[in-house]
Amino acid sequence: MSKCQPGPCIKTNVIGSLVLRLSILIILPSFSAIKAQSSKQITSGQTKHVIVNNGVNSLEQLSTSMELLSKRGSPSVVQIFSTGYNMDTDRGHNNTSLSSRGSSSGSGIIIAADGWIVTNAHVVQGSRWIRVRLHQETDLSESQSGRSPQALLEAKLVLADRDTDLAFLKVDATGLPTLEFSDSSDLRQGQLVLAFGSPLGLDNSVSMGVVSSVARQLDPDSPMIYVQTDAAINPGNSGGPLVDIAGHVVGVNTLILTQSGGNEGIGLAIPSNVIRSVYNQVRNEGHVHHHGIGMSARNITPALASGLGLSREDGVLIEDVIPQSPAESSGLIPGDILLSIDKKPVQNIRQLALGLDSYAVGENAQLEIQRGKQTISYEVPVVEKQDVQGRFADLVTKEQNKIPQLGILALALDDRLLPMLPPLRNQFGVVVAAKESEGAYIGEGPLPGDVIYSVNGTPVGSVDSLRLVLDDLKLADALVLQVERLGSLHYVVLEAEK
Repeated sequence: MSKCQPGPCIKTNVIGSLVLRLSILIILPSFSAIKAQSSKQITSGQTKHVIVNNGVNSLEQLSTSMELLSKRGSPSVVQIFSTGYNMDTDRGHNNTSLSSRGSSSGSGIIIAADGWIVTNAHVVQGSRWIRVRLHQETDLSESQSGRSPQALLEAKLVLADRDTDLAFLKVDATGLPTLEFSDSSDLRQGQLVLAFGSPLGLDNSVSMGVVSSVARQLDPDSPMIYVQTDAAINPGNSGGPLVDIAGHVVGVNTLILTQSGGNEGIGLAIPSNVIRSVYNQVRNEGHVHHHGIGMSARNITPALASGLGLSREDGVLIEDVIPQSPAESSGLIPGDILLSIDKKPVQNIRQLALGLDSYAVGENAQLEIQRGKQTISYEVPVVEKQDVQGRFADLVTKEQNKIPQLGILALALDDRLLPMLPPLRNQFGVVVAAKESEGAYIGEGPLPGDVIYSVNGTPVGSVDSLRLVLDDLKLADALVLQVERLGSLHYVVLEAEK
């Protein structure tokens, strides 16, 4: 037996060669796989690097866009300073109120190049002096070129509408930068927005957030809705713009919901469509239209339905019908449930307000109501809600009714006026028909609809007696008027200018 036999050795060598070749074939793909995997790892690393770079570039682009947006919007935002008198309720004195002097600041938006500015009514409420500070980069017109933009400009209050909490000011300047309104009905939850203004008196501030809600209704019995945002809004931001990424105003920052007194991420702005509508009315007609039919109503709640035994737990219930109003003349009565306006369902107060606003004054609103188990249709003429000044406007003239010391037009309380006023404490007095001027004293002064009963303790029962008392007190340092306002007695304090 040899250690090596040629035949078997050759066979063994062939098999070994085949095994070696198969091994090489198997190993080679393994090396290829490793190489491919390594190549993928390198490619993956390069992709990560590209992604990081793209991420940085995107952030840089976003930052640059925000900077440009802020730079474009800031010149149209102003800081507002007001000084005047506000009513402080003193609960320890029979629910009367005293006026106290104070100053406040807020923000505003230039909405017309010839000096029109919008802000909140509560920013300028009770103001005797209003001044506006423009942005430092604002270019004044040639007539104003000698003044610094940081100088305070005197502003005139054109109109303050408490129902919408909007006020419009006018400054003597032209060529001012403006911001345009967007269509707030196009707003979407999650949109990026910037809030401009002067929080806590810090002028030219901006914060960023998103639209949290496009239609936040705080009071279910009020038609007012707001744009909700988490952009930082604090006291002093009131009246400033909430701006979208196109640089258009989507709302006027108005209030915050807070437990601490500062920003907690729930800011509310009046929608731009409301602002545009009110502004156009003020600019073109000098007043704001609020449509009605002469009734008051509220949303039906489960508790209300349970207590009154109503057949439904939602909808709108008519609470009161004003005597001699279109609602009364048409046959509506308290307790009716309003089902629809113009065949469109009415499920809440806001839908009621929108439905009435869709009609022009004088047109008949098509109402469907439920009374007991009956469903009844009515046609009710739409009228404009008259404020006190409007109701008395045709009864006064400046020559006969002007009280220059108080800056008012006044009427003696008589049988003509008593039905136009709520129930009063007294059957005598002088009714404030309208504000005519600032008057000779410092203070908020009486408001339209107030009934003046006395001046410094002396009763007044006619326009002439009011004039005589004021003439006798022309050297007095202060006037204290006792007035009845919305069913409550108030003391209104006016001080002589020194």
